[in-house]
Amino acid sequence: MREPVRHTPLVTQVSEQFRELIASGEWAIGRKIPGELELAELLGVSRGTVREALRGLTITGLLEPRVGDGTYVRATNEITGVLVRDGYSTALDHVLDTRAGLEAISARLAAQHSTPEARAALSAALDARTRAHDAGDLDAYTKADTDFHRAVVHASGNPLLTRLHAAVAEVLNSPLMHASTLPEGPGIGDAHRDLVRAIENGSSDDATRIAYELIESVKAAVPPG
Repeated sequence: MREPVRHTPLVTQVSEQFRELIASGEWAIGRKIPGELELAELLGVSRGTVREALRGLTITGLLEPRVGDGTYVRATNEITGVLVRDGYSTALDHVLDTRAGLEAISARLAAQHSTPEARAALSAALDARTRAHDAGDLDAYTKADTDFHRAVVHASGNPLLTRLHAAVAEVLNSPLMHASTLPEGPGIGDAHRDLVRAIENGSSDDATRIAYELIESVKAAVPPG
C-alpha cells in the first residue's frame, strides 16, 4: 500500500488503492480487511478519510461491514457487488440463464470474428480442461473449465460481454464449485470440443446452440435449493 499523493482528493486515492487490492486478489473475496485505524496508519491519512472510502465501496457492493466483527470483501467489481448486494445471486436459475445468453452470443461472435490468437487460447484451455478431468483433479478441472468459458467470451472480441460475463461468473463460482463432480456427465466433454470446432470452422449457428446447451446442462446438474 502506498502513501497517497496530496494533489488529488485523498478519499478518491484511498478508494482506488482499496479497489486495486480487491481486484488483485490481495484482499480476496470473503476476507476480513484491516480495521480503519490500521489502514489510516498505513496510509498516513485520517481515520475519517478511510471510513469515507470504505463507505463508498460498501455502497457499490464491494465490501460488506458486519456489526461487531469487521468489514469483509464481497465482490471484485461493482457489477457483481450489486448483484450480490441486491440478492440476485440467490436466484441461481436466473443467473445461469443470464450466463447462457451471454455465452451463446459470445460463441456466435467468436465464430464470426475470433482471431487466430483467441482460437489458440481457446484450444489450450480445452486441453487443460481435458487433462484435469482425466487426472481426476477436481480443483484443476474447475479452474480449467472456468478458464475455458472465459476464453469463449474473450474470443468474441467484445469487451463489454467480457466484463458482464466476469461479473455473472463470479456470482456463480462458489455454488458451482460445490456442485462440480468428476467424472463429468456423458457428452459434456464432447460438447466442449464441438464448441471449439464450431468456432474454428466459423459455424455461428452451431456455436450459439452448443454454448447455450452447455450452460443448460450445468443448470440441470445443480442440486435444487
